[in-house]
Amino acid sequence: MAAALLISTGTSFAQEAAEVVEAAATLDTGDTAWMIVATVLVLLMTLPGLALFYGGLVRSKNILSVLVQCMVLAAVMSIVWVVYGYTFAAGSGNSFFGDGSMMMLKHLSENPAGVLHGTIPESVWITFQMTFIMITPALIVGAFAERMKFSAILIFTLIWTTFSYIPVWHMAWAEGGLFYEWGVLDFAGGTVVHINAGIAGLVACIMVGKRKGYGKLQMMPHNVPFTVIGACLLWVGWFGFNAGSAGAANGSAGMAMLTTQIATAAGLLSWLLVETLVTKKTTAVGAATGAVAGLVAITPACGSTGVGGALIIGALSGVVCYFCATTMKRKLGYDDSLDVFGVHCVGGILGAVLTGVFIREGIDAKPDQLLIQIKSVAVTAIWSAVVATIALLIAKFTVGLRVPEQEETEGIDTHTHGEAGYNL
Repeated sequence: MAAALLISTGTSFAQEAAEVVEAAATLDTGDTAWMIVATVLVLLMTLPGLALFYGGLVRSKNILSVLVQCMVLAAVMSIVWVVYGYTFAAGSGNSFFGDGSMMMLKHLSENPAGVLHGTIPESVWITFQMTFIMITPALIVGAFAERMKFSAILIFTLIWTTFSYIPVWHMAWAEGGLFYEWGVLDFAGGTVVHINAGIAGLVACIMVGKRKGYGKLQMMPHNVPFTVIGACLLWVGWFGFNAGSAGAANGSAGMAMLTTQIATAAGLLSWLLVETLVTKKTTAVGAATGAVAGLVAITPACGSTGVGGALIIGALSGVVCYFCATTMKRKLGYDDSLDVFGVHCVGGILGAVLTGVFIREGIDAKPDQLLIQIKSVAVTAIWSAVVATIALLIAKFTVGLRVPEQEETEGIDTHTHGEAGYNL
């Protein structure tokens, strides 16, 4: 009947298909407006969300060092993304890297009529993804906080971002990428962001070494309200991170928003439940960290799971991440200052694997989806660990990794930055 209608109106299937493609390539102001908002929300996650979350957790003599590191990395990665990051991530190429055809985003200036990504300007999509490359290396800062040289941080993160973040982005999200061709489900960055950064953080905190006095001195957060405010900003901004990854104001974005909220709530409550049973206390830091654990775990699954899956993923993340950030860390003895590995890597792994288990009806998944998810986790972990090790060795033999002992004792703020954050 449809064929008869097309014939009677003098329209061929090929013509109709062309019209559909043309319509799909038309700018949609609603989608564009949402993606601009989502971009601002993800920017809010780093500045000031992550900066406050981390800044409150360190000792007062080092708060400025964390704030400066987050701000400077946001600036550096913005430049990296437009100069070569986007083309090697999103460009066509091989299974691991894109080509250099969009270096310095020259394709935008060469098309004065504008270039679209789906129904939004590609410039908006590029800026949205720029906020991802900004926050990912900033997450790693928490692993070696209070003891690593600022110059070493810049060298390490620049190398790691170039050879780990960008290729994993390409593998997961670019057509022709390794994970993409496998059929990996990673809606908003479980492998690309959280496992990638978490593994790098673990390698970094081990290679840099423990803080002076770790395990002997009390190293309590100096400003818990900052941490809670930062976590709340992360919670709000994460709706842009997850729902914005749909690239449009559509059903996928709506479902991602719903599952994100459910998992975050479940992660917060399960963390507090375990914490109360173990320590007989319900802490503000625990509530903040539990919420982040839920946010991390649902990130890869938010576009493909349902309400029940989100609830289970979130609840499990709070329990598993709690024990990894406390019991496991104490037993193994590494000094992951702000639990980057325990929350981001472990939560990311949990979420990425369970993405292959809790798949809602209507999602195109493969029969061996769980195995595919596990393979992507393994490749990401190994890749990131190797690149992080090489990058840290380069930093070590050029500028050195640790600040001098006196600087660490007296505080990085006054020695490196010439200011004292605790007087503010």
